[in-house]
Amino acid sequence: MLATRAGAARGACYDAATEILHKGARGVSRQDEVLVSRVGPVMTLTFNRPEAHNALTWKMYDRLYEACEEADRDDSVRVLVLRGAGGKAFVAGTDISQFQAFERAEDGIGYERDGDRRMARLEAVRKPVIAQVQGFAVGGGFRITTCCDLRIATPEARFGAPIARTLGNCLSMAAYARFVDMFGPSRVKELLFTARLLTAEEAHAAGYVQEIVPADRIEARVAALARQIADHAPITLWVTKESIRRLSASRTLPEDEDLIAATYTSADFREGAHAFLDKRKPEWTGR
Repeated sequence: MLATRAGAARGACYDAATEILHKGARGVSRQDEVLVSRVGPVMTLTFNRPEAHNALTWKMYDRLYEACEEADRDDSVRVLVLRGAGGKAFVAGTDISQFQAFERAEDGIGYERDGDRRMARLEAVRKPVIAQVQGFAVGGGFRITTCCDLRIATPEARFGAPIARTLGNCLSMAAYARFVDMFGPSRVKELLFTARLLTAEEAHAAGYVQEIVPADRIEARVAALARQIADHAPITLWVTKESIRRLSASRTLPEDEDLIAATYTSADFREGAHAFLDKRKPEWTGR
C-alpha cells in the first residue's frame, strides 16, 4: 500500500511537472523577462515569465550571465539571490519551442556548450549565490539551482530533469558531473531513468536543500540569510567558494560531443520536441 501511494504521488508530481513544462513552452512574450534589483548589499535576480512558469528564453540565459558579471564588478554587492516570479516555479526549464529550429549536430552541441558556459559563469560568481526555490526547478532550472551555493525551498519545491520522458534530449558531461557530485551516480541514474522529481524533503535529506521554509515566510528567511552572509568577510567567503569550485573543476571531463550529436540528431529527439508541443505522448523508436 505504501509503495502504491508513493508511486501515485510520484506520478501526480510528474503530471504536474509536465503541465508546468507545457505552459512554459507556449512562447509567452514579456518585455522584462528578467528583473534585477538591489536592497543594500544584496542583488536579486528574478526570472519573470510567470505565465510560462519562468521557462527560459535564450535572452533570459544571456541576462543571467550579464547579471553575474554585474555582481562581480560591483564590490558593494555581497550576495546574489536568484528567484522565480509567480510562486509556482523557480524555472520550468528551457522554453521548448526554441528547439524546433534544431536540425544539425552543431545545434545541439552549441546549445549544450552555451549552457556549460553560462553555468560555469554562475558557479564562478565571487559572491555567495542563494537560490530561493518555490515550486518547480526542472531541466535548466535544476542546472541553475545546482550551480548556486545555497538552496532555500518551500515544501512544494520539486527538482529534476525528466528529459527521458519529455523531450528525449541529453545533458552535457559538465551537467552530469555536477549532479553526480551532489547526489552520487546511483541517485542520478534513478532520477533520470525514471524521469521523476525530487521532493523538497528528499533534496533536504540529501543535503542539496539547506532549509525548507513555508511559502509565506521564504522571502523573509532568504533576505535574513543574505544579510547575515553579507555581513561576513568577503574575501574569506570568496576564497572558500573558489577553493571548493576548483576542487571540482580540476578534473578532466571525458569527451561528450559524440553523445550530444547522437542525441540531438536522432529521430527520437525530433519526435520528443513535436510531441511535447502537441501535448501528446511521444512514440520512442531508439533511433
